[in-house]
Amino acid sequence: MDENGYFSIIDRKKEMIISGGYNVYPREVEEALYEHPNVIEAAAIGVPDSYRGECVKAFIVPRPGEKITEEEIILFCKERLAPFKIPKLIEFRDSLPKSTVGKVLKRVLREEEIKKGN
Repeated sequence: MDENGYFSIIDRKKEMIISGGYNVYPREVEEALYEHPNVIEAAAIGVPDSYRGECVKAFIVPRPGEKITEEEIILFCKERLAPFKIPKLIEFRDSLPKSTVGKVLKRVLREEEIKKGN
């Protein structure tokens, strides 16, 4: 709710990640990842975790010719996110699945994770 009493929808409720009882909105994680100078695309989803219920997994497309490490991303996120919002798993890809209008298909990423058994 803003100062005038208006509400804004910032993310889909069904995409919300519940990690250790905390609500994590993927968009917030993605916005932090997009601040990294070598990230050109990012997506965050919840994957099953035996301890937390779900944990945050980030899919990142690095800028061509640039190298990014998992440790670098985690340290970068620690400066911008609460500890329970920091991705526990990171996967680097050449591209992310998209719809015909260019929207990242998180459903496809989630299905891939289920097939892997994660």
